[in-house]
Amino acid sequence: MLLELKLRKVGNSVGVVLPKEALSYLKVGEGDVLCATESAEGSLRLSPAKSDFSRQMQVAQDVVARYRNALRELAK
Repeated sequence: MLLELKLRKVGNSVGVVLPKEALSYLKVGEGDVLCATESAEGSLRLSPAKSDFSRQMQVAQDVVARYRNALRELAK
């Protein structure tokens, strides 16, 4: 599926309106939460958010922040 989406001003922010085809493909609707993750190619990937995933990502970010120096040394 290839969709060209236009950015629109929403208050003080900029937003994207997803067409019905994208919503049905993602199996989401108004009020649902989407998760945007960075891909290796520098693009963003949208997927329906799972409550566990958000909590797991927060824990992972905390671990990376806490052990930043150790992880940097291990990466050498």
